[in-house]
Amino acid sequence: MQAPEITPQAPPRRRWALGALAATALGAGMGASWWRNRPAHDAAPAGLWARQWTSPQGQTFAMQSFQGRPLLINFWATWCPPCIEELPLIEAFYQQNKANGWQVLGLAVDKPERVQSFLKASPLSFALGMAGLEGTELSRELGNLTGSLPFTVVFASDGSIAQRKLGRISQQDLDQWRGLR
Repeated sequence: MQAPEITPQAPPRRRWALGALAATALGAGMGASWWRNRPAHDAAPAGLWARQWTSPQGQTFAMQSFQGRPLLINFWATWCPPCIEELPLIEAFYQQNKANGWQVLGLAVDKPERVQSFLKASPLSFALGMAGLEGTELSRELGNLTGSLPFTVVFASDGSIAQRKLGRISQQDLDQWRGLR
C-alpha cells in the first residue's frame, strides 16, 4: 500500500476551519486574561473582614483593622520567584502612599520559618500575615480561580474589590491603582 501524498497547502475548507479554531482560541485566551485582570468593584466575600491573621512574629491582627481605607492585598510565597521579584515594588508603593491612607497586607502562603528567614535578608514594613492553605482558599474566593501566585487584590475605601491581578505586578499597575479610592 502506498502512503498518501502530502500536499503543502491544506484545502480551502480545512484552512478556514483551522483559522476559525485559531480565532476562537485567541478570543478565549483574551477573554480569560481580561476576566482575571478586570476592574471589579465587586463586594468582598462574606466573612473577609471578620478574619484574623498571625504575623510571622506571632502577633494576631484582625482584617477589620484594614476597613475604611484603600487596601492592597498580595498573596505570595518565598518559593515563588515572581512573588519575590515584585515585593520591592510593593514595599516602595507602601512607603510612597501610606501617608495618603493606603494600606498593604502581604498574605504568605508559606511556612512561618521560611518567611522569618526571608524577612531577615529582605525586611518589609507593611503588614504580613501567615495565610497557609487558608490563604489559597481566600485567594480563590477573591477571584484567583487557579490558585496561582502571585495574586493581588485592591480594595477601595468602601471595601469593594476595585482590581485583581494574577501574576507579577508592574510599576504601571501600581501607578494605575494609586488613584483608586
